Amino acid sequence: MDARTGTGRDGYDPLGIVDKWVERWRRLRVFEAGGLAAPAGQAVEARPRSYVVGMYPYPSGDLHMGHAEAYSITDVLARFARLRGRNTLCPIGWDSFGLPAENAALKRDLDPRDWTYANIAVQAESFARLGVSFDWRTRLHTSDPEYYRWNQWLFLRLFENDLAHRASAPVNWCPVDRTVLANEQVLGGRCERCGTRVQVQHRTQWFFRTTRYAQRLLDDMAQLEDGWPAHVLAMQRHWIGRSEGAEIAFAVEGRDEPLRVFSSRPDTLFGATFLAVAADAPLADELCADSRREALAAYRDELTGGSDAGRRATSGVELGCSAVHPMTGARLPVYAAEYVVAGYGTGAVMGVPGHDQRDLDFALAMGLPVVVVVDTGGADPATSGTAADGDGVLVSSPGFDGLARDAAIRAVTAELERRGAGAAAVRYRLRDWLVSRQRYWGTPIPIVHCPACGAVPVPDDQLPVRLPETGYELRPDDGAAPLASATAWVSVDCPACGGAARRDTDTMDTFVDSSWYFLRYPNPRYADGPFDPAGVARWLPVDEYVGGVEHATGHLIYARFVTKVLHDLGLLPFTEPFTRLTNQGQVVMAGRAMSKSLGNLVSLAEQLAAHGPDAVRVTMLFAGPPEEDLDWADVSPAGAVKWLARVWRLCADLGPAAPGTGDPAVRRRVHRLVAETTTLVEGKRLNVAVARLMELTSALRTAVDRGHGPADPAVREGADALVRMLSCVAPFTAEECWERLGHAPSVVQHGWPEADEALLTEESVTCVVQVGGKVRDRIPVPPGIGEAELRAAALRSDRVRAALDGASVAQVVVRPPGLVNVVPARSARR
Repeated sequence: MDARTGTGRDGYDPLGIVDKWVERWRRLRVFEAGGLAAPAGQAVEARPRSYVVGMYPYPSGDLHMGHAEAYSITDVLARFARLRGRNTLCPIGWDSFGLPAENAALKRDLDPRDWTYANIAVQAESFARLGVSFDWRTRLHTSDPEYYRWNQWLFLRLFENDLAHRASAPVNWCPVDRTVLANEQVLGGRCERCGTRVQVQHRTQWFFRTTRYAQRLLDDMAQLEDGWPAHVLAMQRHWIGRSEGAEIAFAVEGRDEPLRVFSSRPDTLFGATFLAVAADAPLADELCADSRREALAAYRDELTGGSDAGRRATSGVELGCSAVHPMTGARLPVYAAEYVVAGYGTGAVMGVPGHDQRDLDFALAMGLPVVVVVDTGGADPATSGTAADGDGVLVSSPGFDGLARDAAIRAVTAELERRGAGAAAVRYRLRDWLVSRQRYWGTPIPIVHCPACGAVPVPDDQLPVRLPETGYELRPDDGAAPLASATAWVSVDCPACGGAARRDTDTMDTFVDSSWYFLRYPNPRYADGPFDPAGVARWLPVDEYVGGVEHATGHLIYARFVTKVLHDLGLLPFTEPFTRLTNQGQVVMAGRAMSKSLGNLVSLAEQLAAHGPDAVRVTMLFAGPPEEDLDWADVSPAGAVKWLARVWRLCADLGPAAPGTGDPAVRRRVHRLVAETTTLVEGKRLNVAVARLMELTSALRTAVDRGHGPADPAVREGADALVRMLSCVAPFTAEECWERLGHAPSVVQHGWPEADEALLTEESVTCVVQVGGKVRDRIPVPPGIGEAELRAAALRSDRVRAALDGASVAQVVVRPPGLVNVVPARSARR
């Protein structure tokens, strides 16, 4: 007996069948999509297509538990579509650029290429042994020059259309990794990778103008309502953050230009007691009095960086200037504050502490006045510490008192316009996409900087601008970008004038790589453009997209933006890239994220070696709905092995079917479970679908053991259906069972079972008849039987009459169609 699997040497072997079927699948090419990368003019596949894409992995070592969950879900959807007769493409690639490989290479004194491609090779073999039904002809790596050439092509198209621009901006700088970090990579003011305190620096960076597409990103969500999770759409709406309000001009003493602020609540204008500007923005320098510059510099050194939500609202520094209230003429102090976001609106806010919580926190910390101008009926914010941000009527607002919110907003905005001090405006929280990275292992930005010509695009026929393979330092001592150290690579002739120039030394954010990769999968060797128009027409947009919800406000927004840009350039016929989206949860251990430092890391390789890939897949899928977190401490792969062994033994016990259709009750049960499982997989309720397969296994085993025998046609029909459906969740076991049932491989080629509608409606149900609360008979009745008819049928029962033993009937309780309780008169008297 195998201690790991609980199976005998000659029985079910969850590990021994893996190599056999990996090789056969490769030889039979069963997962290759029909018509992939077909030459122009070739007839398109007649079958409806299904394009199922899992967000591609990063090659940071071998596969882990999260990969197993995400790609098990992806594979179920792909295999289901394939079995339902759809021409199905399930591609694979690697997101192979990025800082982790660069850091790993530096630590090990390796070239990032060596580290990256070695890991890809390991992951590719692990994917095969996990049984994921990828069409390996689609394979791509974003670090291949043949791929990143088209990142550069995309950059140039945006540059030509004023959608890529260069500007000075505050950035999160990690002095150890020596690179710019996204806000999401800064936790508590520290680099999430190395824990070093992040510095906020101003650097000239490249941006994509996502803000120009803010409203379209919102409007086009109407196309996604039926296919995307509601919470993801809500996250994107919040991230884009459309606000209607007014832009208000505050004159600043000693400055020609007014300080303009955006407010979504201009009705609270009379409650403004200070103004605040982003501490990390140039505007703070412009407003700062000479006497306060040292204080501003010291304050900036304390900034924590990171996400907007993590910015402190309790610290700031006064800039030594005053702004004039446009309605009252009052002088308001101006502060630099961390909680004000440079890229939102004008990078300045009017502080209304009575009616905004962050303004109130700041005012209380700075000792500033708190004025209530909207009567909400609540406590005084100055003493309660809670802003009155609800609706009410205006007070202490001369000329506007008594107005409700909407009317007050209109009236105050109109008065500002009359005075030339403001106007109605719309603003978005979304900021332009910062794509510059000071890294080596990424796509070089295809711009040459010429003293005479400025920023000059590299001509298309000179793409790709390849990364230098020698002559660079991954971490230059001077803190410059690694590519700046490659002096021979940097020096180049200007494409416009031929004079001496320098290449741009930044590389692109890896989100650029992932913003369009799904367009290239249908023909990854296409050389005449970033994607094959015929392949796009055949396969896009993506039918099913699977990945983590952590990408809701990064990758998914960027992919939507790039798709819209390509549509506007006439290169795509659609504006949304992903028709349906499935998010998988996180795999945790004992309630906590897996981590080496916590000592709770679960090795996928060890789990596969102990239980086999099918059991690991089944465990992942059965544990709960795809979107919920899975706690590995609460599940049992050994239990999955036992179920799969039962399926294997069931198929081994069955012989050729006898003539006929077999037992009607067994057939009805089989077809009902087929219908239920089909509906569940269509609804992505995969855990319940697995439960139905387990139920079918038990029903067939019971039918065999209770005398129907292994030759009963209904049992054999059920076993065939079970194995075909099982191939979605446990493909190796399903193939082995299919072969044991006497069929030629592969089960993938034999389709999903179809339920017979005629067998889904029960001809009769069993009604339990009680006398005095004790079961006395079971009678077959039509499912739709009425109360009176069921009462009469129960009272006609010989067994009921015998139980009454001449007693009269005091009461009959009828619950159609399943229960009747006859209460004898003597029981009623008691």
